[in-house]
Amino acid sequence: MAKKSILKDPLVKDLLINVMGDEDNIPIVKALIDGVDTDEKIAEKTEIRLNVVRRVLYKLYDAQLASYKRSKDPETQWFTYAWKFDEDEVNKQISKKATAKLANLERQLENEENNMFFICDNQHQRYNFENATEHGFLCPDCGEELVFQDNKKKITEIKKEITRFKKKYKKALP
Repeated sequence: MAKKSILKDPLVKDLLINVMGDEDNIPIVKALIDGVDTDEKIAEKTEIRLNVVRRVLYKLYDAQLASYKRSKDPETQWFTYAWKFDEDEVNKQISKKATAKLANLERQLENEENNMFFICDNQHQRYNFENATEHGFLCPDCGEELVFQDNKKKITEIKKEITRFKKKYKKALP
């Protein structure tokens, strides 16, 4: 993915907003991608307060989406931090999260397809056949009889969600 277009990808934007906490901080990442490397220069270019820029940079660092190199100015003896955005790590994290989410959806589907479920009229808790048997087909919360719950609709919903998810994350999935 070209550096300039990475921020147009909704999956990348979602990840960055989740890490940074606010869409208003996207210009900080854009500045990093454009080659601006110090917190002071980023603050100047984006017109975002320096303390906010630093906070966002450290959030990106904590999420392993940015790194820095520290150097000492020989005249002032002050440390300068040169920041770098890690596009490869962004793609790895999106792929990892997408793969985990898809695996979870597929486990849910398998569970729904391979089990029968029972529930009381008060909708306290849903039990698979084995657990319903252990409770004598009586709800432990209210004592009502546990009755069969048809889960065909739930299976259909999970299949649709898997299809939507695969479509949305097709670039990120292996």
